[in-house]
Amino acid sequence: MPSASPRLHQMVAVITGGGSGFGEAIAHAFAAEGARIVIGDLDAANGERVTAALRAAGHAAAFCRTDVSRTADMQQLVATALAQFGRLDVMVNNAGISHANQPMLNVTEEQFDRLYQVNVKSLYLAAVHCVPVFRRQGGGSFLNIGSTAAVRPRPGLTWYNGSKGAVVLLTKSMAVELAPDRIRVNAINPALAETPLLTTFMGGPDTPETRARFLASIPLGRLGRASDVAHAAVFFADPASEFVTGVCLEVDGGRCI
Repeated sequence: MPSASPRLHQMVAVITGGGSGFGEAIAHAFAAEGARIVIGDLDAANGERVTAALRAAGHAAAFCRTDVSRTADMQQLVATALAQFGRLDVMVNNAGISHANQPMLNVTEEQFDRLYQVNVKSLYLAAVHCVPVFRRQGGGSFLNIGSTAAVRPRPGLTWYNGSKGAVVLLTKSMAVELAPDRIRVNAINPALAETPLLTTFMGGPDTPETRARFLASIPLGRLGRASDVAHAAVFFADPASEFVTGVCLEVDGGRCI
């Protein structure tokens, strides 16, 4: 029997923060399922590295240096997808930052402002520039990368927790408002994972003692992996999930139970 078509055959996906961590893993997972990829990242070296790796593997990919807190950058990112591939099917709002794990009053106003610009304002800007495209096409999908911090917050990350709480509520609210336009909006809430932000969340070096303390809160007994999030992202992007919207899925080894 002929093999089934890739799950994301010829779909076009934009992935912010695609130059490392969850975004990089999502880019490779989507490409493996037939998607054409546009990487948006503030770090041009990493963004171009991931794009080059995708192309070397035979996938269609483009890069656009992007500060997700700037409307002109987000507009250019979407324009790059349209110019390169003629359409946009999935917008993955993955770019995110955190302040270091510390007492809430130690976080500066400048750190707070930047946190909410990157983690929250970016969703607004993505909507501003993607929704008109999706409406013209007759549908599309947003996938927002939240955090278990929005569901079961850890001390020392208060303002980060709040930014991810906003991601979860915005996902649900966007899903309801955009459903008549056949635009789906879902989110993934990862647990602490082996990504470049690991030590930021830990608040210090990744020592065996510190890791053991965090592992004790995860029933499945390990940290998350970028691939865990990428596999869930493929499900949400897949047209087979066309009746799934407003879902915020914990990918957390049971931490939020």
